[in-house]
Amino acid sequence: MKPDWNTSPREVWERWQLSRLRDYLARRVLPFSKHYHGFFDARDIRSWDDWHHVRFTSKRDLTNPRDFVLVPDAAKLRREPAMILDALLHGKKAAQEHAEHEFRPILLTSTTGRSADPVPFLLTKHDLANLDLAGTRLMLAGASQREWRHMNLFPYAPHLGFWQAHHAGLGFGTFMLSTGGGKTLGTDGNIKLIDKIQPDVLIGMPTFIYHVLREALETGKRWTNLKRLVLGGEKVAEGLRARLRDLTGALGSPDVHVMATYGFTEAKMAFPECVGESHESFGYHLSPDLGLVELIDPNTGDVVPDGHPGEIVFTPLDSRGTVVLRYRTGDIAEGGLRWETCPNCGRACPRLMGPISRVSEVKELHMDKLKGTLVNFNVLEHLLDDQRGIAAWQIELRKRHDDPLETDEVHLHLAAEDGMSHDDLELAVTRRFQEATEITPNELHFHSVPEMREHLGIGRLLKEEKIADHRPKTANPQLALSS
Repeated sequence: MKPDWNTSPREVWERWQLSRLRDYLARRVLPFSKHYHGFFDARDIRSWDDWHHVRFTSKRDLTNPRDFVLVPDAAKLRREPAMILDALLHGKKAAQEHAEHEFRPILLTSTTGRSADPVPFLLTKHDLANLDLAGTRLMLAGASQREWRHMNLFPYAPHLGFWQAHHAGLGFGTFMLSTGGGKTLGTDGNIKLIDKIQPDVLIGMPTFIYHVLREALETGKRWTNLKRLVLGGEKVAEGLRARLRDLTGALGSPDVHVMATYGFTEAKMAFPECVGESHESFGYHLSPDLGLVELIDPNTGDVVPDGHPGEIVFTPLDSRGTVVLRYRTGDIAEGGLRWETCPNCGRACPRLMGPISRVSEVKELHMDKLKGTLVNFNVLEHLLDDQRGIAAWQIELRKRHDDPLETDEVHLHLAAEDGMSHDDLELAVTRRFQEATEITPNELHFHSVPEMREHLGIGRLLKEEKIADHRPKTANPQLALSS
């Protein structure tokens, strides 16, 4: 019997997960996946140590996404005891429909393709039922109510964020209006709809929701019904959360809680952040019945101990359509993985502890001809989001004279809050850059808020471009820079 998401302890989950993993691999993945067929024998996975020796999958392996789609062998399916029983009890036609429900792809989502070509991931009705369940857990973790009105401001696209929010409404059985975000209605269209609906909850990309709230305040709106902001698709620094709470308070909703989510296309679900009454984060509650999460040392690939930072590795336990095993996300959970009961909500399911950063946001810059400097742009993102007086920002990387063989330059584009001195802000930001890294910006460029919206691609791009790498690529591999 499946353990309970709220109450079952670690030892119960770990026994169940190992048994479930072996069965899932033997009955669904290894026989029906072109990529994983013959990868190993599921009977050899007798312990977690055995599983930790299975090789990883990474984005570079997904050159032919069709190879990762589960395509069942009809003859094998018909011989399964469950299928035979289904046909005897409900008839062959019903058994065939149940098989199609499980295996026929009906929805395509895609990775966003910022650092590589987008990769499609196919979902079946079976997967959509799990998306409903994951969405219901988002609602429960956020203490939402069925009578509340929810608005989904994620861009309408083959993007997990949009569909997870949509299915959260379906699974929880509540009102959910999906606007399509800025690309569909624009900022003004979203504001007009929020004015009419007066929702309890706004769901969307942090930067877009910030600009919607800011523009609403500038145009004199009063939104007194807001209770939650649910954010996904980007990192959410504490400074940005504080500014969002300030904005909602100024709009007439002083007690709004800001809740982040963590999800990625390959998992086909998002996980809810558990936020306390004093706005502190207690981590992201996982769904151990739907997926297995490991944290590894990104350099050695070894699983790290509980509570230690590590790269997030994901394996589904109930997916159909596109399936990846031991998938390296490139995301680092700085606070590690914890199993002890959550001190905030009392749930016993495991938690990923943030902040969560991207391995790819550690870039090598050559600020002089002698050596390269590794710069963690995850740190800089939090630094800028936390800096009071900044309304919007973008880091732009260039080459001097646009020459691939020249040194790198860092240009910081800023919009200042009303009443903030440009000189004071430049001094504060330069000082904080020096404290956090070995570099300082080559130039600071000040813009109006509308100009920064255009720079960031708000309402135009699927994800706002907060770090714009405009360095031309060199043809000489000895001089190529990592990113």
